[in-house]
Amino acid sequence: MTRYLHPVAGIIAFLTVVVFAASTVTVELLGSKPAIIWVKTAIPWGFVVLIPALIATNASGFNRAGRRTGGAVARKKKRAIVITLNGLFVLIPAALFLAVQARSEQFDVMFYAIQGVELLAGALNITLLGLNIVDGARMTGRLKKSGGATPA
Repeated sequence: MTRYLHPVAGIIAFLTVVVFAASTVTVELLGSKPAIIWVKTAIPWGFVVLIPALIATNASGFNRAGRRTGGAVARKKKRAIVITLNGLFVLIPAALFLAVQARSEQFDVMFYAIQGVELLAGALNITLLGLNIVDGARMTGRLKKSGGATPA
């Protein structure tokens, strides 16, 4: 079961974070004030998808790793810890703050400072989730390991 759950949950988590970041950037660059309010207040509702996906990814990943240590397993575990801590202590509080501020139409310096932090933290999680997906695909043989330059 974890053979299928782990990659599916991981990809759902990755895509959810990408959608959050892309929506934020797009609406800030091209959207109206009501669109910004809608996106910033909708993102916390996305936690209903994101949090279970991350829990399922972590639980199934640790289950699949078993007693293995080192190499890609160790890298994936370290990244999973950073992803979790970043989400719990930066991304979720930032998203909740931004939703409240947007709902109150308080688009001040603090709003944009926190949004900047949120975008940077989101980019970190997107990068780490992406690296874990690549390592997982290599570990299962779905992606060939890069062996350097190919002979001419």
